[in-house]
Amino acid sequence: MQARVVNSRDLEIICRHREQMFREAGREEKALAPMTATFRNWLRPRLLDQTYFGFFLVNNEDVIAGIGLMEIDWPPHPAHPLQDKRGYVLNVYVEPDHRRQGLGKRLMDMAEAEFSKRGLQFSVLHATQIGRPLYEKIGWQATTEMTKTLS
Repeated sequence: MQARVVNSRDLEIICRHREQMFREAGREEKALAPMTATFRNWLRPRLLDQTYFGFFLVNNEDVIAGIGLMEIDWPPHPAHPLQDKRGYVLNVYVEPDHRRQGLGKRLMDMAEAEFSKRGLQFSVLHATQIGRPLYEKIGWQATTEMTKTLS
């Protein structure tokens, strides 16, 4: 199994992984297709300018797992008082036939190494119930974040 950097030709794979991740997390099916179409338009320029970056794990030529990463502007905070940015992890997905083999951890290790290389001292992610045990096991902690959908 090889690791490779995500590139602009990976748009559809990333979109498929993201939609499937939300489907498996129990999101409403009627929201997924519109979300994916909007996400595709959002992602395309970010792949080109590499503000969205990440890694795939590939077996032969088949992508079996992936992770997306971003460096986001964020005001200095007690968790990172001297930095005005954070690492952001998104779209972590492992194909069902390849789960429970340490691939999620391998992707997260790669993400942390990339953030360190970029000088990022703090990172965040939003966990699904499926992913939460892995993140907790490798030292991630839940926060007090709350959300509200506005009409």
